[in-house]
Amino acid sequence: MHFPKLPDWLVYLAVILALLIAAIGRQERSDAPPPPPPVPGEDGLPLGPSSPFDPAVVVDVPGQAQTGSGTAFSIADKGVWITARHVVDGCTEAAIVVADGRGVAARVEIDPQGEAAILTTEGGSPPIPLGLDEPLKRGDRAFHPGFPQGRAGEATSRLLGRENLVVRGRGARTEPVLVWAETGRTDGLKGTLAGLSGAPALDRAGRVIGVTVAEAPRRGRIYTTDPSTVRAALISTRSRPATFAIGEPITTENYGRVADALRRDLRVAQVICLKTT
Repeated sequence: MHFPKLPDWLVYLAVILALLIAAIGRQERSDAPPPPPPVPGEDGLPLGPSSPFDPAVVVDVPGQAQTGSGTAFSIADKGVWITARHVVDGCTEAAIVVADGRGVAARVEIDPQGEAAILTTEGGSPPIPLGLDEPLKRGDRAFHPGFPQGRAGEATSRLLGRENLVVRGRGARTEPVLVWAETGRTDGLKGTLAGLSGAPALDRAGRVIGVTVAEAPRRGRIYTTDPSTVRAALISTRSRPATFAIGEPITTENYGRVADALRRDLRVAQVICLKTT
């Protein structure tokens, strides 16, 4: 049997292809394995300690104090309240609003190192429990009952992480804050949350884990004090929170009703700066 003679060009092509395959097979490849799938939002991971290397958010505070209003909450039925420092900084006369057109005088004590202030009044309201030592995890939910835009309202958020609050102007300082993504608010509430400053940030058990101090409306962010800031303010002003207080469990379904109850019982109240320096 005789096989047909192959053309020379076909023989040469076969040899060239064999040489190319051999050369490619000898090339070194050091590809890395594919990355692991991303963790959605890193929910559930413990929140690490604050660091000078955390991202920064800058706030400019006017040199001249301005009259205005915010939110405060009770931590002792003897008349001890907490609010955000910038709400009452430079305020010589402040009041806790107890009814339409009525208020009780409040003495202001500022912690010079942090964005928290202590108010004291003659008589008080049932306190909200503190949860400043509770471990925090990314994705944790917080609820912010107060008086945005000077009216009763609330918001809810999810914990993203930490940043450093850089305050320029009056009371210049840098302090750690917690960053939350706003995930809901009072139905019909549009625009800024101004007036919610000083509101408690409550966990699902109704415990205070921080003080609401700022917002970034375009980014949908809410900023609260780090728990250590509140502890430092209590120590520096020698204020004693109630040793026993009851908090109500809060969910995304009932946080509006819980907020209404807190305001009705004056556990959360509006604070007004009447006169400034």
